[in-house]
Amino acid sequence: MTNTAVTLIDNPIRLALVDDHRMLLGALTEWIRGAADDINMVAAVTTWPELLTHPEFPVDVVLLDLDLKDNIPVSLKISTLKTAGVKTVLMSTYSEPALVREALAAGALGYLVKTEEASTIVEAIHAANDGDSYISAELDLALHSGTAGSSPRLSAQERRVMALYGAGEPVKAVAHQLGISEETAKSYLKRIREKYRLAGFDVGTKVALRKRAIHDGILLQSD
Repeated sequence: MTNTAVTLIDNPIRLALVDDHRMLLGALTEWIRGAADDINMVAAVTTWPELLTHPEFPVDVVLLDLDLKDNIPVSLKISTLKTAGVKTVLMSTYSEPALVREALAAGALGYLVKTEEASTIVEAIHAANDGDSYISAELDLALHSGTAGSSPRLSAQERRVMALYGAGEPVKAVAHQLGISEETAKSYLKRIREKYRLAGFDVGTKVALRKRAIHDGILLQSD
């Protein structure tokens, strides 16, 4: 027993955290440091390039924000980390079953919603370090109760973007009406299309997106 405990502390899990929200980055760092003696947070960065060039890289496990808004596919990131011998646990504000399935299929060993308790995050890190997959009970329930062919859950802002764009407004006008940049509006549209793609619906064209918006009650059909 004593030897095992000493081994854990002498060989802590070297963890890196990547999240573009600095407040969350700081909070998670403190939570994890206070929740486990055998996890050593060696890097906490806000961008993907910072992780790859960090002097402590490669690490044992990376807690990686799913949406860093850098247009680099998460599958490529996971593949890069696997090649370096690093295990990946993804974090996201989204819990849609399709997103979870895609993340696990890409090679992630864990998927966490950002509202999880620190103890759950620690469990996921331990599991990943051992080469095991980990999904919280809440996500596991969503994963098995989610039915294929159901419409994805959109945020309020995504619904606004979809309604305006589906009504015929150009991207520039959508951005102006919502008080966001044109690039941000394009990013929302890309995310909307990706969510629908994962749910099994192709809304790649403006016409298809409009039809789906009407079908899902996001846009009222004009006479």
